[in-house]
Amino acid sequence: MGIFGFIKILLRGAAQVMFQCNAWCGLLFIVGIFWGAYSSGMPEVGWGALLGVMVSTATGFILNLQQEEGFEGLWGFNGILVGCAFPTFLGNTVWMWFALALCAAFTTWVRTGLNNLMRGWGINSFTFPFVLCVWFFLLASHTMHSIPPLNTSSHVLSTLHGVHFHLGLDGAWEVVKVWLRGLSQVFLIDSWVTGLLFFLGLCASSRWAALWAVIGSALSMGVALVMGAPVEHINEGLYSFSAVLTAIALATTFYQPSWRSAAWAALGIMVTVVVQAAMNVWVQPFGVATLTAPFCITTWLFLLPMFRFDDRHPDHTAWHHRS
Repeated sequence: MGIFGFIKILLRGAAQVMFQCNAWCGLLFIVGIFWGAYSSGMPEVGWGALLGVMVSTATGFILNLQQEEGFEGLWGFNGILVGCAFPTFLGNTVWMWFALALCAAFTTWVRTGLNNLMRGWGINSFTFPFVLCVWFFLLASHTMHSIPPLNTSSHVLSTLHGVHFHLGLDGAWEVVKVWLRGLSQVFLIDSWVTGLLFFLGLCASSRWAALWAVIGSALSMGVALVMGAPVEHINEGLYSFSAVLTAIALATTFYQPSWRSAAWAALGIMVTVVVQAAMNVWVQPFGVATLTAPFCITTWLFLLPMFRFDDRHPDHTAWHHRS
């Protein structure tokens, strides 16, 4: 494997956050991350993403884990999320970067261990290694002064002002931007341009995944509005990013697209919004963000019954979308 082969693996690692194994998809994800990071005045988020995916992927090779998973990018997707999270929530110090690398490596063997544990239940760990490992470090930051917390009670790189849902062309455009932010927030980026790049990346890999990503964002936004969730959080896409992942998982990854899996995914999206709200309340006293935990919990609960909606038995233990 040469340098270009390793780069392809890294790009697949980025794409695997949304269940895709496609280097072009991953490239557009990386471009979207850097666009959002630099436009928000936090370029370290983009470089953190690169460091995270490289460290977590290299750790898999060093530990001599299953090669097929490594080539498909499955060692990298938790690491890239770690790389986005640390500069967002922690002060930009030398020790923050050291902790980022340590946490990214940690996710690789935590993922292997959790998958071994969960295999008997017919599910896998999804992005929970990222969630669990980052929670440890964010909580530790309150007493470890070399990695000072910045804004661990929120999930965004910037704050939006004055966005309201109303009729008219301007209002419709604002709704579209909120809709796209639901995609960008999967990587903790608050940018509708990033969300558009993520959508194009998904289109390059799977039209079904792209379709269900925007359905997940739109439906979760509507449910959050109807249920009276804080409008400022809806505007920022904070009730949509986990629902986007739930939608892709249930509608296109673990079940063949059909009207039955579509109905199941729609129900999962709505439940994810409720789980998101509940977890926001639960983690607030600890000063950490929910990250993608609502997606993990909801998708586990929807896969554990092991219902069959088509002739293919759902493969709950892995996802393999080859480029």
